[in-house]
Amino acid sequence: MLTKKGKYGLKALVHLARMPAGQLAFVGDIATGNNIPKKFLDAILGELRNAGFVQSRKGKDGGYRLARPADEIKVGHVVRVLDGPLAPIPCASRTQYQRCEDCNEATCQVRHLMLEVRQAIAEVLDQRSLAEMRDIAFDDLPVAGDIGDLAVAVKIQA
Repeated sequence: MLTKKGKYGLKALVHLARMPAGQLAFVGDIATGNNIPKKFLDAILGELRNAGFVQSRKGKDGGYRLARPADEIKVGHVVRVLDGPLAPIPCASRTQYQRCEDCNEATCQVRHLMLEVRQAIAEVLDQRSLAEMRDIAFDDLPVAGDIGDLAVAVKIQA
């Protein structure tokens, strides 16, 4: 599951991706515009800076901007930096694999299903850039709705 840290980091990056190239954004403006606690955002932006996603400048004219074009930043990379592996369980992770003590990995049905889940998540997040995320039109977003026991996706009509 995406943590608040991951969610807020992505929201902040989308905010910066909407700015004209090279223009700096104040932390307070990013926080206010995206309903993110400022202190938490400061820490998140520090991690994003250390990972090379954003650049910062100190001082009264300081702020943050993207370090690279938004179309070069993959959402999956950001999520891994902020939240760690995409896999729901350690034995299904490609980046931080840990062997399970309580099962035979070759025959464990839970592991095999979670490998599939991890792959599906990676296929979506690793194929999407920050620019694509920024440019998603609201009428293209699926919304989960329930009809009896059947979950369906419906489009938002603007």
